[in-house]
Amino acid sequence: MMWIWLVLLYGVIKGIREIVKKKALQKNGTIEVLFLYTLLAFVIVLPDAKNAMGVEIKYYFFIGLKSFVIFLAWIFSFKAIKKMPISLYGVLDLSRVLFATLLGVIVLQEALGTFQVIGLVLVSAGLLLLKYRPGKKAPDGQAAGADKEKVDVRIVLMAFASCLFNAISGLLDKLLMKDINSSQLQFWYLLFLVLFYLLFILVTRTKIQFFSVFKNYWVWILSILIVVADRVLFLANGMDGSRVTVMTLLKQAGCVVTILAGRFLFHEKNTGHKLFCAAIIIAGIVIGVM
Repeated sequence: MMWIWLVLLYGVIKGIREIVKKKALQKNGTIEVLFLYTLLAFVIVLPDAKNAMGVEIKYYFFIGLKSFVIFLAWIFSFKAIKKMPISLYGVLDLSRVLFATLLGVIVLQEALGTFQVIGLVLVSAGLLLLKYRPGKKAPDGQAAGADKEKVDVRIVLMAFASCLFNAISGLLDKLLMKDINSSQLQFWYLLFLVLFYLLFILVTRTKIQFFSVFKNYWVWILSILIVVADRVLFLANGMDGSRVTVMTLLKQAGCVVTILAGRFLFHEKNTGHKLFCAAIIIAGIVIGVM
């Protein structure tokens, strides 16, 4: 059951990454942060290059496909977050749980037991309650959380596309780790990702303030976190008995980190309500792995 603890660790790091990402974007633009922290992450894994060699030719295509999927997921998610209320995006982001579960059942033919179904429902319910407080009315009579802003359907589709691509990436991790090791996947995946961002910058002629973003220490921290998180998740995917459906539930542990950070770092309100939602989510995680 070591893979369970590894995925839980990944979930915690994922929560920390969201905090660091928010800090990094306060100083630099989206593409600047994405390109440099991906590049720095690749530099960090360079000493492990000797262990990344020996990959069969056919796997380069699938690793490149994974990188391209993540490249699209991150671009879409940042565009969606920029254009829509973050509360709405948080609800839409739940669809990645559903996409991952569906892919695990259809592609990997994983069976969803009663406990997994109950756990998935509880996790989804807890995350929904985290964004919307049922029963409380806004000043204009609308339910709290109801958004009066009209969001273009294309932006909503971008949010869904990001969730779908993240789920596909998780599925590719599971499939690739059957035949290659974590060092190989991490090295080549990051290399392809750097090339995709570089190509995007050249084609779109995006200006990058290298000196400014290089001085942004949050980007450096983000680079370290992505390397550690990916290695942990890749190792978990390569272990016998690991399941995409259960791993999807475990990854949601990062929400506890973001709730606590919101209270103590960003001085956000409604901490009690958020902790209540976190308790529901943790209950779902426990039931889901039974």
